[in-house]
Amino acid sequence: MKQEYGLYETILNLKNIFLTKLFWRNARLIRYPFFMRGQRFFSYQKGLTLGYFCRFEAYSLPDDTEEKKIVIGENCKFGDRVHISACSKITIADSCLFASNILVTDNEHGDYSLHSQESPYDLPDQRPVKTKPVVIGENTWVGENVVILPGSSIGKGCVIGANSVVKGVFPDYCIIAGSPAKIVKRYSFDKKVWEKV
Repeated sequence: MKQEYGLYETILNLKNIFLTKLFWRNARLIRYPFFMRGQRFFSYQKGLTLGYFCRFEAYSLPDDTEEKKIVIGENCKFGDRVHISACSKITIADSCLFASNILVTDNEHGDYSLHSQESPYDLPDQRPVKTKPVVIGENTWVGENVVILPGSSIGKGCVIGANSVVKGVFPDYCIIAGSPAKIVKRYSFDKKVWEKV
């Protein structure tokens, strides 16, 4: 898909290319404003492209090492307003494409499982932070308004439908959709088509 820009957008892109090469040398294009918290925990490979108003946050926890918490592979592209929040680790493999208005997080305030539950009387920001790593496989396409929750693992070559809420483990080469998300199609290498599940 070829993008055509008006004069104003062309001028903005030239400014953003200059700032990208000045501050983010391996990136292709960072559109500003871009918000980065915890930059020492952030790692990316060449070809990174970010839309406007992206926000990446990597938080330090007690007993942390200097290990990277947000790790992005080569040639990943993110639309506008993509929010990534990491306390443990979020790994995004090569050649992933993200639409806009997406949240990827490996953390939440409190535990609400059967085994341990927080009190609703505790202030939300004082509840203990619970973390589970997130992995997104290479060549995955994440649609508009998707939320990817802690502990999710998405295989390579997947498609995540718009407005999906993803939690769980999903294999390679499947289409995931819904809230909660489930597998709706798998790719058949024999027939070369996506087949309904």
